[in-house]
Amino acid sequence: MSWIDIGHIDNIPLRGARVVKTHLGCVAIFRTAEAEVFATSDRCPHEGGPLSEGIVHGNAVTCPLHSLVFDLNTGQAQGTDEEKVATYPVRLESGRILIDATALKSRSAA
Repeated sequence: MSWIDIGHIDNIPLRGARVVKTHLGCVAIFRTAEAEVFATSDRCPHEGGPLSEGIVHGNAVTCPLHSLVFDLNTGQAQGTDEEKVATYPVRLESGRILIDATALKSRSAA
């Protein structure tokens, strides 16, 4: 894996998100109440809602447009096998958030 530093964890509020723009589309970086960090596609596959503007609760985010809940670990929507968002490996190192550049490069265009 090839890791890219995308910022300090303190730049994302607890139970909040920020967006990282890539040449293939936007990635949402989420921080949970327990200060865990996750990365997914920023667009809900159902109606294209910006997941970064959703409500973070536990290890999930609720789409702001229609309340579909996505597991931040797997990207799978609760209650359906059909709706899923891409997830990307992230890690914390000395308070810095690192995202896997290899995974971003292999992502299909948004």
